Amino acid sequence: MARILITSALPYINGIKHLGNLVGSQLPADLYARYMRARGHEVMFICATDEHGTPAEIAAAKAGKPVDEYCAEMHAVQTELARGFALSFDHYGRSSSQRNHVLTQHMARKLGEAGLISEITEEQVYSVADGRFLPDRYIEGTCPNCGYERARGDQCENCTKQLEPTDLINPRSAISGSTDLEVRETRHLFLRQSTLRETLDKWIDSQKGWPVLTTSIAKKWLHDGDGLQDRGITRDLDWGVPAQFDGAPWSGMDGKVFYVWFDAPIEYIAATAEWADAQGLDDSAWERWWRTDKGADDVRYVEFMGKDNVPFHTLSFPATLIGSGEPWKLVDYIKSFNYLNYDGGQFSTSQGRGVFMDQALDLLPADYWRWWLLSHAPESSDSEFTWENFQAGVNKDLADVLGNLVSRVTKFCRSKFGEVVPEGGEFGPQEAALIAALTTRIRAYEGHMQAMEVRKSATELRAIWVLGNEYLQEAAPWSVFKTDSAQAAAQIRLALNLIRLYAVLSQPFIPDASARMMAALNCDDWSWPSDVAAALAHMPTGHAFSVPEVLFAKITDEQREDWASRFAGARD
Repeated sequence: MARILITSALPYINGIKHLGNLVGSQLPADLYARYMRARGHEVMFICATDEHGTPAEIAAAKAGKPVDEYCAEMHAVQTELARGFALSFDHYGRSSSQRNHVLTQHMARKLGEAGLISEITEEQVYSVADGRFLPDRYIEGTCPNCGYERARGDQCENCTKQLEPTDLINPRSAISGSTDLEVRETRHLFLRQSTLRETLDKWIDSQKGWPVLTTSIAKKWLHDGDGLQDRGITRDLDWGVPAQFDGAPWSGMDGKVFYVWFDAPIEYIAATAEWADAQGLDDSAWERWWRTDKGADDVRYVEFMGKDNVPFHTLSFPATLIGSGEPWKLVDYIKSFNYLNYDGGQFSTSQGRGVFMDQALDLLPADYWRWWLLSHAPESSDSEFTWENFQAGVNKDLADVLGNLVSRVTKFCRSKFGEVVPEGGEFGPQEAALIAALTTRIRAYEGHMQAMEVRKSATELRAIWVLGNEYLQEAAPWSVFKTDSAQAAAQIRLALNLIRLYAVLSQPFIPDASARMMAALNCDDWSWPSDVAAALAHMPTGHAFSVPEVLFAKITDEQREDWASRFAGARD
């Protein structure tokens, strides 16, 4: 049994996330966590809301609430949506937690003691209209590298180039839109990550098998232009982790807080400590996941994120952990994703364009969305959500292939043999061929899931479902029953066990439907089908079952047209 630590990029607290956010980190992380648990491994799956910085302050102001109250309310909302999508976090924490305050300040102190923090007086953009310094991400303008007109002052999300606000062409305040900006002096703490460039470069080179997307983005930041730059870790804000330790402000840093990019990844560790606290466990319970001197040396640590988060997780967060001089567990594998676009454009919160997590659950159960999103995950390139593709995927994969098999088998058995696994007959060449084909496919499915190849895993799982339909079509127990009821009984006995096998295999993708399949079969044995022949004889003759309700209802053309119109918003 392996020990697997899984973290998903932290969603910002300022609003409900759209489907592109979901498939870019949390959903594939959940897929992997569920699969690893199903294979008997010990899993710690951690996520949290990212609550500090200007986004939270502005969202709270718009809502007319104190920022701490707003964050608490939105954390509850996001927690409920995570439950709605069956995301199986071991703990869903908050970056504003006391644990994260203490740990962030501890990390800063250790970095300072190691000579990796410098105090720099720099020029930052001040918005006269807003009466405040603007954090980098709240300055927008045209990227000098690719021409994208909505680049942020810290990074262009289009080409991922690291930027300074003064690099932007035609900069403006993202808060008010004002161009009345001034450059004023302010003093801040900087992480001297440039001194760790060679260490980070060698570490990245030692990580064999990382996705090309992950490695290429990291290398680009390391080597393009002047290479990896030192980065500010404090900001002139009210909301955040105070720039202090041992209860006293860092000299000259009164009223400043640590920059959100610095404290947010540390919350992975802090959230695991929050989990231990919630379980009534001592610090050794979380330290065995994070400290190599406390047992974490045998942990495999996997991170899931969108490509815009890759630079911080391949460079800045490792620089923090390495630079602290303490035995923290470093990531072993980073699974990064491109973007999911919406119907010819981008998802847009401000323009109401696209489907957001709460809206999706109002339309259909979570499994419909989970299946389509994962089977179209933007792994090697950006992918696109269209209502036509969504309808086709649901109707053909879930309703016609999986749902139809479950319905046909259970209803036929009830009508001819009653609601019990029938006895009689023996397996023959057709069944032997099915077992061989299933074994080959399941081993391939396991390989893709182990390698976190999400789309290939979905393709293989669908192929496994198809094998069952092809078997039923060829065996035709409804016809065989007329001349050899015992043989038909054997075929249906296998098919009922096949439903259980499908429930077990499909659970990482569609957990709610899998649970309904198992409940209908009156079965609670989720053991993995290492031996396919044994799995297809798992439920004995006489075992009672019930016919489930329709697993997946088809999406009608009328529904599709209505939803496409309702969520069109305005074109970007």
